[in-house]
Amino acid sequence: MRQSACINTLILRRDNASELKITDLISPKEASPTPLSRLGFFVVLGFLRLTSVLPLRLLHWIGGGLGWLFAVIPNRSAATTRRNIAACFPALSSAEQESLARQSLNGMVCTGLEMGKAWILPIEGTLAQVTEVEGLAALQAASKAGEGVILLAPHLGNWEIFGYFACEGIASNFMYQPPKNPQMDALLRGVRAKSGIQLAPTNRKGVAILLGALQKGELVGVLPDQVPNDEGGVYADFFGESAFTMTLTSRLAQRGKPRVFCGFAQRLPKGKGFKVIVHEADAGIYDKDLGASAAAINRSVERCVRLAPEQYQWEYKRFRRQPDDSEFY
Repeated sequence: MRQSACINTLILRRDNASELKITDLISPKEASPTPLSRLGFFVVLGFLRLTSVLPLRLLHWIGGGLGWLFAVIPNRSAATTRRNIAACFPALSSAEQESLARQSLNGMVCTGLEMGKAWILPIEGTLAQVTEVEGLAALQAASKAGEGVILLAPHLGNWEIFGYFACEGIASNFMYQPPKNPQMDALLRGVRAKSGIQLAPTNRKGVAILLGALQKGELVGVLPDQVPNDEGGVYADFFGESAFTMTLTSRLAQRGKPRVFCGFAQRLPKGKGFKVIVHEADAGIYDKDLGASAAAINRSVERCVRLAPEQYQWEYKRFRRQPDDSEFY
């Protein structure tokens, strides 16, 4: 097996003058995938290439059909979705909760089908998926003024397209947990690079990179609704439930008080693209008390989710860690 380069040579065009090969991003040691992982990668890559050229409306129609299957066939995603929605929307009737759960499962599939648009298309094609914008000017003004900016991008709508669009023309840095498959790692690093987004590892070195970026007035992107490790979180309210919430954003916000925004790319009906919506985050994020700050982060995320609850990633076990170690799911 060749060790000098990854067998895949997918090219991601960044502009008319330059191009980025995934082979440029893999070290010789990394370029040794197993036959099974190599096969899996090519299946995923073929899927992404196919969906990148299909119309959004067709992808969403397919997503509706597959989402229906997820709703009627017993599976973990559907069970988790229903459990989360029942807990977070107790005022809804059982029928309303089920309707929201089915819409959410449709959205889950649509998000997967849309990734070709986010990852494979040239950056211009990805940005063209956004047809409406609300509130982004404040973030852009803060960045232009040289203020450090923290962007909270919850798993709502299509967060990949949101990140590319919101960070266009802005020096941006995101924390990144590489997948085990080296070819998938190269693909993901390559698609981030097509927009100029810099990646920081999920360790102390990465935190130092983010702090340095904020001090230089750059943007730092964070996915605020993932369950952190033991040392990296506190419990805070989210939709009336206790959610173990990362403190990284709180600690970053307390250093120099950067501007903090929260937003998402809302999927529009009939394949009409996406609407990027950005809000300034709850001011409580700057509270020195980590619990109060984490609660403000969750309020900021919740404000966005309530605009399109059917597009949130309810299949994620957000409440799997409980203060009393009880089983939520």
